[in-house]
Amino acid sequence: MNAAAATLIDAACDVLSSAAPAAKTAAAERAAALLKAGAPLGEPSRAQPPDAPARPDRPALAPPGDVPRRRLGSEAGRIALLHAIAHIEFNAIDLAFDMAARFAKDIDALGLDAAAFAADWICVGADEARHFGMVSNRLENLGSAYGALPAHNGLWEAAAKTTGHVDARLAVAPLILEARGLDVTPDMIDRLRAAQDDESADILGVIYEDEIGHVACGQRWFHHVCIARRREPAAAFQELRKAYFSGLLKPPFNHAARARAGLPRSFYEPS
Repeated sequence: MNAAAATLIDAACDVLSSAAPAAKTAAAERAAALLKAGAPLGEPSRAQPPDAPARPDRPALAPPGDVPRRRLGSEAGRIALLHAIAHIEFNAIDLAFDMAARFAKDIDALGLDAAAFAADWICVGADEARHFGMVSNRLENLGSAYGALPAHNGLWEAAAKTTGHVDARLAVAPLILEARGLDVTPDMIDRLRAAQDDESADILGVIYEDEIGHVACGQRWFHHVCIARRREPAAAFQELRKAYFSGLLKPPFNHAARARAGLPRSFYEPS
């Protein structure tokens, strides 16, 4: 880790090279502080993000079918849900900072504002670190901790397929994976409130509102990239989805939240 990172790209790479949750979230906070202080972007073409982000020894990674069930009527089920959300947010920290470090050069090559691109994703990554901290603290209040349960690596694996293509990463990470969170989170909030776990529900409410902005950030930059490449955004999204995402876009969709994020129905509804 470069403890004295002087550029935003260096700081983003520091996040990716930090394994322990406390170290990763602290590195994310330092990157956000550097951005606020007006640190330079650095040379995008010289960025050397790791092929995969550093990860802690726990949680143990397992196939999706082997992770604990999330039955919200019991405390164990709520802990399983919160642990899964913490793992998603931990992955999301890396996805945001990898976006900033890995793809600023692509944005620069397209004649777009690489500094603005990196700044946007550093801000997103700082949000994800804050979310991770909130959920981790809640787990501890319930007598558990992040890493206590197995988790799966599907989120990073889905995004890793797009390592060489900024348009594909934007399509898969914010516009498919994160947008899916907009669809499912309101129901989780309602179920937590029904289980009289308002504290956990309130945390998910904060995450939900922030994630609308994250999807909007992805949509904005996807649009810029498509226009720079003279591609129609909705058609480009559908082509990239078929090429880089193996799953299906599953209804029901949260049309209101997706609209707030600027995501047209042409991106996710059958034609």
